[in-house]
Amino acid sequence: MNLALWIAAGLLATIALAGGITKTFVPKQKLAAHNGGGWTGDASVGFVKTLGVLELLAAIGLILPGVLDIAPVLVPVTAICWVLLMIGAMITHLRYGEARFIVLNLVYLAIAAFVAWGRLGPEPFSG
Repeated sequence: MNLALWIAAGLLATIALAGGITKTFVPKQKLAAHNGGGWTGDASVGFVKTLGVLELLAAIGLILPGVLDIAPVLVPVTAICWVLLMIGAMITHLRYGEARFIVLNLVYLAIAAFVAWGRLGPEPFSG
């Protein structure tokens, strides 16, 4: 179970890192031109970059506290925050009629929920 939780957290961290780098450093116009990025055309630059920074922080929060054993409770807390972020992403993609991205966000949400449940319940770091 511990290995499965580490793999899930690593997968989410990789996804968060890629999304965070993209939203933080790629110009908004370029993001809006890509499939699934239409929502960025209606969002402010500050909002898109803020989401990018939050995703970068999520990538850190899903891995570093557990690896360093410094406040490891931040791993499930970050996973819960990721669940909330994915709910917002699904609502946004629903508004833009992008069903396949809703499904993708639902998968990410399920993985994050698994990490949160696993680290708060059966396989906490302190156990």
